[in-house]
Amino acid sequence: MLTILGFTMIATFLVLIMLKKMSPIAALVLIPALFCVFVGKGAKLGDYVIDGVTSLAPTAAMLMFAIVYFGVMIDVGLFDPIVRGILKFCKADPLRIVVGTAVLAAIVSLDGDGSTTFMITVSAMYPLYKRLKMSLVVMTGVAAMANGVMNTLPWGGPTARAATALKLDASDIFVPMIPALAVGLLGVFVLSYVLGRRERTRLGVLTLDEALEPQETETVLVGAGSGAGSGGSVDLGKKAVSTGGSGSGTDADAPEEEDDGFTVLDPNRATLRPKLYWFNALLTLTLLTAMIMEWLPIPVLFLLGAALALTVNFPHMPDQKARLGAHAENVLNVSGMVFAAAVFTGVLQGTGMVDHMATWLVDIIPASMGPHMALVTGVLSLPLTYFMSNDGFYFGVLPVLAEAGAAHGVTPLEMARASLVGQPLHMSSPLVPAVYVLVGMAKVEFGDHTRFVVKWAALTCLIILGAGLLFGII
Repeated sequence: MLTILGFTMIATFLVLIMLKKMSPIAALVLIPALFCVFVGKGAKLGDYVIDGVTSLAPTAAMLMFAIVYFGVMIDVGLFDPIVRGILKFCKADPLRIVVGTAVLAAIVSLDGDGSTTFMITVSAMYPLYKRLKMSLVVMTGVAAMANGVMNTLPWGGPTARAATALKLDASDIFVPMIPALAVGLLGVFVLSYVLGRRERTRLGVLTLDEALEPQETETVLVGAGSGAGSGGSVDLGKKAVSTGGSGSGTDADAPEEEDDGFTVLDPNRATLRPKLYWFNALLTLTLLTAMIMEWLPIPVLFLLGAALALTVNFPHMPDQKARLGAHAENVLNVSGMVFAAAVFTGVLQGTGMVDHMATWLVDIIPASMGPHMALVTGVLSLPLTYFMSNDGFYFGVLPVLAEAGAAHGVTPLEMARASLVGQPLHMSSPLVPAVYVLVGMAKVEFGDHTRFVVKWAALTCLIILGAGLLFGII
């Protein structure tokens, strides 16, 4: 009975959030609470939740302060020279532009927010693609894949979810995965080089001045296939990117502008701190080094980093409150999800449903596949994270797979690392809100983007999985 109730609870959770009948946070709390009563252990719900919250508090703290830290770094202009340097490097060479798109998306993805990454990347690169009549699906595809690889950062979401679901330390999952993820990111850069050469062959090379001359152009969707898309794109119209917050930046009523309707980062915004640029760069480098070297727990590092960044860059209290307020929505959404997950994972494990489901799963998996559950999880992560949200996969499916793997001697850490493999494909899932920001700002039909990117993103996922197996990480 517990096996049936467990799978029913997961299925109910997945269906409700996929159909958008409930928010992930509400579903993570209410669905397990209801099933806890069905199991007959409603009196112990409080114990399950308190235990879960206690164990997940470090992960929530890490996410909160990492979002604040990188939000502040964008506010003060740490990434502005990088954006300008990439644009200067790209000139009007299609090959350089595509490679530059991948590099820019990967760098900006350090803030852990896909919407911000896509807004900055498209705002910087769209005018060049449009003027040169380059394929806009190449831009959206490359940006999505680069962001997908970088989305595995501990503060990006999936790693934190995996750590939350399996009660592991995020750094123990992420740090050993760095070599495999680096190979995956290199694969994205190589792919962008190949796509860029194809664009260069088709279009040739112009000077930057020639490329920026006003002219009417047609959007070209090379390699996207023919026919209309799914209609899932959103017309965002003219939009200047602001670093004041981490929202999607959509504006449904904005009139459509041609070609030059995008600006990059406002060079005159009040939050810039040019005199502190090298301090912020050194602080970020030190922070990332300390994280990789595990000098301190990641939550402590980002707590100290965020406090120091705010104090030095914005010494006046009203300015600090304004920066915290600007990023509060994203912080609340992410940290709220983590604490809500304490209810789901607590009930799933406390009632014994996970154990029963794992036993059933172990029974149906051929004995020869048991020792290879990490590989099975890595392969399954591609379709499962594409057709369901990260919340559904990491909180609903991964714990069951991990229990099944444990029965065959596969550690939870190996399972958690394998579960990250599908993220380059996941970022183009129709269930990811940020992808609509990407295709909307690029004026690309979602169907065109999907037809172009799925095969390349799946290849990137398999490259990461292969590297993980080769290095003995998975």
